[in-house]
Amino acid sequence: MAQMTPLAKGLVTVVVIAVAASAAWNLGLKEKLSKTKTAVTAKDASGEAKVPPLDKSATFGSASNPLKVSLVSFHGYAPALVANGNSLITKPDSIYGGKDLNIQFLIQDDIPTLSTLFESGTAHCAWRTSDFWAQEQPNLRNSGKDGKAVMIVDNTQGGDAVLTNDPNVRSIEELAGRSVALLQFTPSHGMLIDAIDNSSLSARKKESIKTVFINAEEGTAGVRAAFESGKVDAAVLWDPDLSLAMRNVKGSRVVYSTKTATNLIFDVMVCDSRVLARPDGQEVIQKFVEGWMEGVKVARSNPDNAVDALVNTEEFFKLLADKEGKPFIKGLFKNLLWTGLEDNARILGLAGGTNHYERVYRRFDEIYRKAGALANPKSPVITPQDSFDYRFIKAMLEKDKAASQAATKPQNTFSQSELTLATKQKAIVTKPVTVGFATGTASLTKRAQKIIDEEMVPFIENNGKAYFEVSGNTDSTGSQATNIRLSGARANAVVNYLVSQWEFPRERFKIVGNGSRNPLCNEDNPASEGLSLEDCRAMNRTTRIAVYGGH
Repeated sequence: MAQMTPLAKGLVTVVVIAVAASAAWNLGLKEKLSKTKTAVTAKDASGEAKVPPLDKSATFGSASNPLKVSLVSFHGYAPALVANGNSLITKPDSIYGGKDLNIQFLIQDDIPTLSTLFESGTAHCAWRTSDFWAQEQPNLRNSGKDGKAVMIVDNTQGGDAVLTNDPNVRSIEELAGRSVALLQFTPSHGMLIDAIDNSSLSARKKESIKTVFINAEEGTAGVRAAFESGKVDAAVLWDPDLSLAMRNVKGSRVVYSTKTATNLIFDVMVCDSRVLARPDGQEVIQKFVEGWMEGVKVARSNPDNAVDALVNTEEFFKLLADKEGKPFIKGLFKNLLWTGLEDNARILGLAGGTNHYERVYRRFDEIYRKAGALANPKSPVITPQDSFDYRFIKAMLEKDKAASQAATKPQNTFSQSELTLATKQKAIVTKPVTVGFATGTASLTKRAQKIIDEEMVPFIENNGKAYFEVSGNTDSTGSQATNIRLSGARANAVVNYLVSQWEFPRERFKIVGNGSRNPLCNEDNPASEGLSLEDCRAMNRTTRIAVYGGH
């Protein structure tokens, strides 16, 4: 991946913030929107909402001292607008109005830093993606302030993707030697980095993937334009530009997306720690979270109304509806999960199982520190549990035992017949894992189990809807018949461990013993990969886990 100049590192916060808002500059709407004041607005597209005079001495959460929440033009936040009465200013007959809570939603497509928002008092809470939050919280603390995420508000499940129209690119590995357009240090960029890091490409081939970073001012529209014009072989995009590129470019298809990597990209709501420390602030945030969760139910039951909520409150969606029609906006919902209480419990591990939010926060902190994305590389590492305030979701779960129980049930179901169908296609990405075995045996050592826990399990958990092929592989030495038998037994031992210790459904795994038939490195010419013969053979002696799309 390209390294940043010192100047660029100093501007990382600005760059990341600018590109995250790029949806509002897409679809040829930039000129129209430039004539509309969208930086800080609480006026509906209909022009009807009025902002009451602010009185900081009034009760927090009242009409004259509302909870102020910063959003961008994005369809993931439709439930909040629905809960507010399809308005940026709380309507008395809305969900929030019924809770005696007044909220002023601010559409800030220029996305100020949290430090700026909290210091100025412009907003008490603001959206962030979980990876973006992992980048920004260290900077926030360095400025003498802090915040905590209080809920997961959506989970992209197909809305971010690597796509191509090259018929020879069907997997992440086949991006080697090709160019990919994207916006740097966005969730989609993180998804690509994660996929390449987990691929079976050698270090040299990973470096051969040419990442073409589009100027932040051009946004995702610039990424889409590069792809549609044929200037690059592939692109990493998110909706609505993803859906438009798929429609506009003949033969385009998704190589890898959050439809498979379902537990990788989450949007969260982050609130000022000073508000969270006050009793009146805790009461207001509790109502805020509860109202949003109720808004999810209403938006799911009436998606047409959710479209109206977006069109009525955000100039971007009003213009998008005029250009593409409301059905196009409604179609975007299928690639995104509005996360209700049950989903929060599952994602946060509050009903048992893995805390996916904390896993992702930790992973992206690692990714972006390595890539040089933090404005101050010496910023202290923040533990994931110190980035989220669980009190509000836990309080709701205490009252809603049905949601707690529902969250314990598997989110997806798997079958042997679908496994068979899925594994007839080409693997999307294949991760080699060096699981060590004693010579001539297929018994897992404690060290081997630790490697599976640390290197294989998170990869499986990222790809929540995928099926997998677990294969045992050897180098070219020894008897092929013996190698095939032994490698199959070793792959089976790995799957047995994943099923018995981690409770993954056995129906998700195909077991294969390849022996030396599928080498990752050519042992007759190891220098072509920049490796010695022994390193080449070691690369081939790996257990591999290949991802196949399902559902």
